[in-house]
Amino acid sequence: MQKEVVIIGGGFAGVNLVQRLANLSGIHVTLVDKNNYNFFPPLLYQVATGFLEVSNISYPFRKLLRGRKNISFRFGELQKIFPSENKLLLSTGELKYDYLVLATGTESNYFGIENIRKHAIPMKTVADALEMRNILLFRTEQATFTTDEAERKKLTTIVIAGGGPTGVEIAGMLAEMRKNILEKDYPELNPDRVKIYLVVGAPVLLPPMSKETQQYAYEELTRMGVEVKLNKLVKDYVDDTVIFADGETIKTKLLLWTAGVTAKTFDGIPQESYGKGRRLLVDEYNKVQGLQNIFAIGDTSLQTTDTKWPKGHPQLAQVAIQQGKNLARNFKSLLRGKSLTPFSYHDKGSMAIIGRSKAAADIPRPLLHIKGFIAWVMWLIVHLFSLIHYRNRIKTMYNWTVAYFTKDQSLRLIIRPDNHDYNDCLRLQ
Repeated sequence: MQKEVVIIGGGFAGVNLVQRLANLSGIHVTLVDKNNYNFFPPLLYQVATGFLEVSNISYPFRKLLRGRKNISFRFGELQKIFPSENKLLLSTGELKYDYLVLATGTESNYFGIENIRKHAIPMKTVADALEMRNILLFRTEQATFTTDEAERKKLTTIVIAGGGPTGVEIAGMLAEMRKNILEKDYPELNPDRVKIYLVVGAPVLLPPMSKETQQYAYEELTRMGVEVKLNKLVKDYVDDTVIFADGETIKTKLLLWTAGVTAKTFDGIPQESYGKGRRLLVDEYNKVQGLQNIFAIGDTSLQTTDTKWPKGHPQLAQVAIQQGKNLARNFKSLLRGKSLTPFSYHDKGSMAIIGRSKAAADIPRPLLHIKGFIAWVMWLIVHLFSLIHYRNRIKTMYNWTVAYFTKDQSLRLIIRPDNHDYNDCLRLQ
């Protein structure tokens, strides 16, 4: 009988799994996602700063899966799992499964600080990136006509919380916009009075990367005019004031939150199946501990059986991609009655872009630290070819080329639905 596989989440892990199960006899796959499109998270910050369109980094699932006879797409959000019945409840109905794969990624972690959850600007989804772009542009427009000097200072002060790749990349992008764009587009404002702070709870930037890369990122951002504050733990955000654990404060209407992520929890999964960061504990085949036919891959899984990564794999795109491919091989083995292959992560290195012609890359085996223009070109190539469809690559390459030669882009648009209260949408109160 044909086996039913349901995959929740169409990110790096889910899409790679789906694509490798396409047109496989004996199995039917249903991909479930709360969006009707796949998107490329590493380039969200370029959407948020108006250098890329949403269509550059997104592609509709139904078009992507067109022609795959054993693949279906279901629009909906997971609400509850019934493991004993091999059934799950979606916001759009019920589904039965023989095998369930959870590939839902992560969401922003506000560390229980309610004011930050309500008033900071996250960047985990396409909606977040569009909202960030709207707010950044709207605050800048406000700064051009306000007559209150204290208010203008808050409107032109940007605080970015989080020293990982996203925080570093958006800080560098905003610094370049201040230098190359602000004075031309907003002659009413003095670029020198626009302050950009990158605040990090850790003693270094880019904690998972090498010391050479960490130092390079710090020096380059400082040279670009970003004020980097290390060992600065955000405690609260009250009345347009970022409050740090050491008592220092910064007044701003723009707190961009990239400080951490956490996995999602699922109604129906026993509590003992979760580990650190709410990640699902899985065995060497990515099967969730304590459950028979439920698997987890990508950022939502915590696998400690890989001898090179005893504390679990980093929450990176390459881990998700490789786990998706390995699970596809194992599903094929299950159908053929063959033994399964345990997952082993092949570390291809890590990269971070800091600004125009400025990037860093750590390449393992042999360990290489590459920085500057060469690393920047490498970053562009890797990210360009990681986009899911050739149309995304062509559009992105075109926008990057324009931006490189002009140091500008014409995508800074405030887009808002007419039926929304825009003031509430942008949290102006």
